[in-house]
Amino acid sequence: MSVPKVLAFIDWYKPYFKAGGPVRSLVNLVEHLQGRIDFHIITGDHDYTATSNEAGVPTDQWITADAGEQVYHASPEARSVARWRELITGGSWDLVYINGLYSQWSTIVPLWVLRGSQLRRIVAVRGMLAAGPMRQSALKKRLFLWVMKRLGCFRGVEFQATIAEEKADILRWIGPRTVVHVVPNLARKVSDVPPKSLEKKPGELRLISVARIAEEKNTLFAIERLTGVKGRVRFDLYGTVYDESYFARCQEAIRALPSEIEVRWHGQLANEAVAAAIGEAHVLYMPSVGENFGHTMLEALIVGRPLLISDRTPWKGLEAAAAGWDLPLEDPARFTATVQRAVDMDQAAYDRLVQGAYAIGARYLNDPDPVERSYRMFRP
Repeated sequence: MSVPKVLAFIDWYKPYFKAGGPVRSLVNLVEHLQGRIDFHIITGDHDYTATSNEAGVPTDQWITADAGEQVYHASPEARSVARWRELITGGSWDLVYINGLYSQWSTIVPLWVLRGSQLRRIVAVRGMLAAGPMRQSALKKRLFLWVMKRLGCFRGVEFQATIAEEKADILRWIGPRTVVHVVPNLARKVSDVPPKSLEKKPGELRLISVARIAEEKNTLFAIERLTGVKGRVRFDLYGTVYDESYFARCQEAIRALPSEIEVRWHGQLANEAVAAAIGEAHVLYMPSVGENFGHTMLEALIVGRPLLISDRTPWKGLEAAAAGWDLPLEDPARFTATVQRAVDMDQAAYDRLVQGAYAIGARYLNDPDPVERSYRMFRP
């Protein structure tokens, strides 16, 4: 059986990582399907929010990356519709795989070049059509989708959803006859190691968030919910600042907290450091407005750390599974009350949450079905 040859587009790819989930989704996919899919990836030459090629990657040429994939880091000055057409038509691709929805060079230009083509095209929307994200810049996003459909850029294009709710979003915004593959994202390739214990004293709590400091990640909401909590709480924020005005509001909210509530921003974590950092905290605290997967949430479960998140992610039923809490954003008081509950928790109660979280993480990590479903999506 021949190995499918896939041309993938994404704005950022390793060694760059600050864009978070979308990069991790593709990196994990490539690593799991190494040898079964021949990936060629066209991406940028600098990281999210960066303006230069900080890692010094070779540009405007194909190079071989860690998992055997071929990567083309395009410099800004070399990007053009004509160059993209050369790259697309210059290879015998079985499929073009597009990561994201609104990017000029990773979405719009490839789909424009491929209008009317018989070549298979799959767009992974990466949660961008969910209710929460669609409420942000709503008019601009609706206009974009209308124009893309009017120009025929989505005609014949297949889409990837990671959960049933995301499939419904795609059918709503792209069209009811759209072909949608429901294929979950893959976990990072790691060994299944039992979680390390962490001391938990009543009256003390360490929280962590590993996500962009941004409105869609609901950082400000998370900080404000700590007002009124009694006890010693430390909340470590790891992530890139995208909107300085939003970050300023977060800093203002931090200054208004009681002296025993400490919130620190540390900047971005490298992917390989995420698990260790989460393991030093008691709870992953990320009430985002929507996630199509939540890589960081899975990372926390794998190392046995309970989640305190919104109910707008695939990770549901956490309290029943003794693995944390997924709460409605419409009830902010419940977040404050739950943080207080975690503060007051003793070692025995906390250890039950650790084991419950790890049980979910280990089950997902050892399930071969997501890998096989990913592979079948790429088969002709």
